[in-house]
Amino acid sequence: MSINELLKEKNMTKYRLSKISGVPFTNISEISTGKSNIKNCTGETLYKLAKALGVTMEELLSGSMEKRPDFEWFKSEVCHKLKREGDLDFIINTLQSDEIRKLYEKKWLLESLYLLAMVDYLSRENDLPPCSEYDDIRALRMEKIIYPAGVIIRCAASGSERYKKQSIKAAIPEFMRHNIMEAEVRNVV
Repeated sequence: MSINELLKEKNMTKYRLSKISGVPFTNISEISTGKSNIKNCTGETLYKLAKALGVTMEELLSGSMEKRPDFEWFKSEVCHKLKREGDLDFIINTLQSDEIRKLYEKKWLLESLYLLAMVDYLSRENDLPPCSEYDDIRALRMEKIIYPAGVIIRCAASGSERYKKQSIKAAIPEFMRHNIMEAEVRNVV
């Protein structure tokens, strides 16, 4: 969680955090605007900020340490999770964790849309109504079409765009709505 999110959650100003923690206001201001990275703070500064915000040092650093995974890896993880949990548990666990909204708030739009499309697809497959909580995200789509890596490789190797055309024809409608060409989510090894 970023320092700005923590300040908002704790209903605290940067000035108040400075007074409580003993960390200079300018340091807190530079961290919150991105001019300085919290990863570069001394252990003492991290400790003071974490204590003043009522979180662990790990929680304070988590927002700056998290690295966005490769999208193909992300898709694979989602499909494996679906295989492990089954349709209904996958839908329930995804909605309860609010992972779609969390990804969206991290500005990971592609991952958020993929997960929402998966939930919408599984809901349709199981005759369940779509969750209206994500209608704002559901209205979004990727600017450019996102093809699976295998399709891109086949097109490059063959010098032909026919694999892209085939993937559009085979795409699951819930994914296609967001400009994501996904045809197979269950055949994972």
